[in-house]
Amino acid sequence: MPLSNTQKKHLKSLAHKLDPVVRIGQHGISENLLTELDIALSRHELLKVKLSVGDRELRDAMIAELCTQSQAELVQRIGNIAVLFRRNPERQKIELPA
Repeated sequence: MPLSNTQKKHLKSLAHKLDPVVRIGQHGISENLLTELDIALSRHELLKVKLSVGDRELRDAMIAELCTQSQAELVQRIGNIAVLFRRNPERQKIELPA
């Protein structure tokens, strides 16, 4: 379900105070990283991911792959930081505006 602009704005304000939970370095995306990302999204719903990789195209491709693999929505990307959101149907922690 795509997020509306109002919902993204709300999530950006919530994510502002967060520290990156998942960090991606020189080894890129692995099965273990995807497992940890899935666990973190299930627990927190909203999180920051820090990508310490080369150029912008590579970062954008990795963020797209993370979103696809984890079924998360990209809320925002600023520099090396991406904010991802995925609703946990069993334990909703974040209330989204309509």
